[in-house]
Amino acid sequence: MLIIGIAGGTGSGKTTVVHQIMNELPQTEVGIISQDSYYKENNHLAYEERALINFDHPRAIDFELLAQHLKALKAGQIVDQPVYSFVTHNRTEDTITTHPRKVMIVEGILILANAELRDMFDIKIYVHADSDERLIRRLKRDIAERGRDMEEVLNRYQNTLKPMHEQFIEPTKAFADIIIPNDKYNTVAIDVVRAVINQRIL
Repeated sequence: MLIIGIAGGTGSGKTTVVHQIMNELPQTEVGIISQDSYYKENNHLAYEERALINFDHPRAIDFELLAQHLKALKAGQIVDQPVYSFVTHNRTEDTITTHPRKVMIVEGILILANAELRDMFDIKIYVHADSDERLIRRLKRDIAERGRDMEEVLNRYQNTLKPMHEQFIEPTKAFADIIIPNDKYNTVAIDVVRAVINQRIL
């Protein structure tokens, strides 16, 4: 199994890059695991307390479970990925049954910040985008998909996202094998990644 880690700041375009990579690959050969599914369970906290959690800090992620699931998939086992709700700031009762694939793509802002995960990735990719561009994308997404208002998103960006990005996310660029500048459609970088994948799955 080839495991690819795709990191980058919030709104950097990681999902776009994942889709570009997958576009020309056989769907049955590639699986995706999102770091967003692995936020820690917060049943012991009231909603108001959960809303105050710093979701951009490595402490918020259940890296242990994520690593455990990757190891199980690599060993040919099926895992049940948790499902996380950004509306309730907690895991739901649902799970996603995930089968082993020849290629597993793991994407998320903090996945290169964890040494155990980094060691498991065969290819480490960092998607870079201008900070203004990332803020605009984050605003659009959180208002449209997560029911937030503009003031809430901007406050969170200024007080949490930006400092966490500078402290924990941007430095992980140093661990990347490939850095994809996502201010334009970067066909060369995507083609290089696809070529490596194709070698493994043919």
